[in-house]
Amino acid sequence: MTADDSFGRLDDDYPAYTMGRATEILGTTQGFLRAIGEARLITPLRSEGGHRRYSRYQLRIAARARELVDQGTPIEAACRIIILEDQLEEAQRINAEYRAAGSGDQMAGA
Repeated sequence: MTADDSFGRLDDDYPAYTMGRATEILGTTQGFLRAIGEARLITPLRSEGGHRRYSRYQLRIAARARELVDQGTPIEAACRIIILEDQLEEAQRINAEYRAAGSGDQMAGA
């Protein structure tokens, strides 16, 4: 099973992955996951026993952070880059919605 296969079967927000499984999927260390948690890039859910659980969405974010760190970016900078990328993506989505709504108004008035 590849990482993509395991991501495909679950809801993006369901915290299905233990820290051990997350490190296997990402090919990283528990320390790395703790570091991006401390940087507040991701906040894993905690089980009743206090163990970290990660969602598919969080693993995608962690994979992006690992990619940047592997390229030589300091972890704090990598986390900031990802946050900014996410904000840009959201702004572009909202902008596209406004444009689509605006073009619909222009067609209705024609």
